[in-house]
Amino acid sequence: MKYHDAGQSAQEERPAGKADVIIVGAGPTGLMLAAELRLAGVRPVVLERQPRPRDTPKAGGLGGQILDLLRHRGLLERFEAACTGPMPAPRFPFGGVHLDFTHLPDPPMHALPLPQHLLERLLGERAGELGVDLRRGHEVIEVSQDDAVTVDVRGPDGPYRTSSRYLVACDGARSRIRDQAGIPFPGTTYPEVNRLAQVTLPDTVTVLGNGDLDVPGFGTIRAGFTRTDHGLLGVGSSPGSRSVSLYTIEDETTEYDDDVPMPLTELQDSIHRVLGLHLPLAGSTRLSRFTFKARQAERYREGRIFLAGDAAHLFPATGVALNAGMLDAVNLAWKLAADLHGTAPAGLLDTYHTERHLAGARTMLHTRAQVALRRGHDAAAEALREVFTELLSDEQPLRRMGALVAGTDIRYPMPGTGHHRLAGTFAPDLTLHTDEGVISVAELMRTARPVLLDLADRPELRQAAREWRHLLDVHTAKTADRPADALLIRPDGHLAWAAGLDEPADTATPSLRAALSAWFGTPSNTGERHDK
Repeated sequence: MKYHDAGQSAQEERPAGKADVIIVGAGPTGLMLAAELRLAGVRPVVLERQPRPRDTPKAGGLGGQILDLLRHRGLLERFEAACTGPMPAPRFPFGGVHLDFTHLPDPPMHALPLPQHLLERLLGERAGELGVDLRRGHEVIEVSQDDAVTVDVRGPDGPYRTSSRYLVACDGARSRIRDQAGIPFPGTTYPEVNRLAQVTLPDTVTVLGNGDLDVPGFGTIRAGFTRTDHGLLGVGSSPGSRSVSLYTIEDETTEYDDDVPMPLTELQDSIHRVLGLHLPLAGSTRLSRFTFKARQAERYREGRIFLAGDAAHLFPATGVALNAGMLDAVNLAWKLAADLHGTAPAGLLDTYHTERHLAGARTMLHTRAQVALRRGHDAAAEALREVFTELLSDEQPLRRMGALVAGTDIRYPMPGTGHHRLAGTFAPDLTLHTDEGVISVAELMRTARPVLLDLADRPELRQAAREWRHLLDVHTAKTADRPADALLIRPDGHLAWAAGLDEPADTATPSLRAALSAWFGTPSNTGERHDK
């Protein structure tokens, strides 16, 4: 980390007051982090370089485990209501082939079609409702740290300096904070350009019953992927709809400015180069271009500075970056809050890197595999895609791939030994029968507090947790086919501990206390809450 005199020209801190955490960047990761910190009683300030929210098309929706997290916070229905189109069938591109879950009664992967500018608007509204200090048009120029983090900011009214206990860089792929902190960002940039669009077809183009497109003077463009010597064209359509998704990949080394919108003619020119066809298009609702990079920061923490989202990782495939970044935010928020409130056990903040770097490595694994699948052009590559597609016709490998892409196969490492098989995994959303009625696990997580869920009426376990009652909500319920006698759920939805079915008290009680100490610190009798 660079230590320096930040300069005498900077003004003192703005009158809004000193924040507990400075978040740099008001994209989805930064806004999600800010809201989670406010739920935990922490005062963040979000510094965003852009003076107003951007409407440049970027990501087209959410998918994977972040949807479960939004359900935990009671936000999923609100986000679904803002969707701009019908909920898509559970069928997802994977390296030039598809993961097709449409025939499964309970698909392992879902998506929410929500353009990024609408997602940011919703997250911004949520942050505003929670009282987050969001400052647009405030660019962080320089950062230093010792017993606090100090930043020089260029704002609309001139330069100023502010500080906080911690800073989280959510400032994207070209993170200035990551560079100033001296955190290496190794990896690969692939020599290709991807163009993605949602377009409207004119009446002269017919959408056939199987999703293929019939183009006058050319013939049929099949749904799915068409590969030529010049690149790849993807077509996603629904019978009876004039709106289709188009996607091209071409080998190209041109550097584009991400803030400059892609015109419709650029997409048509790309289709022409790939397929030799001038495809008539009536209009568009989304146009975006991007290059693929495979990069992961060597560490997600340097002293009091943390990385999250694209500042920490870039993946060479679509549909995963928002899921990963927002999950980074949820994992980090409760740990920062515990440290700021003085309840964090030793090493808690370091588990952010341990857990989320592991999750990032898993995402990097399958997105790099997608690179190998989609970039090969010879007979061997075609054989690989054919064999892979054949494997996906079986349910077990299809489910395994779905969990990998969704990020639901992650099991975080737990301290100690002898853990229940569920420890470290995401809590199952059980249907719970309580004295107050029927609820779900997700409904217990609205306030982002830890939960001890007793599923077998084990009073000795509830008593063992009593010293942590100022930090913990305790619930007793029944559920069909309970997976364990009790579950200790962290604020991010992952299980810190579970008691085996009919596990004896002399082993379950000390292991519960050990887990409570490991994750939530030294017990205290202050501020006890009543059983629910």
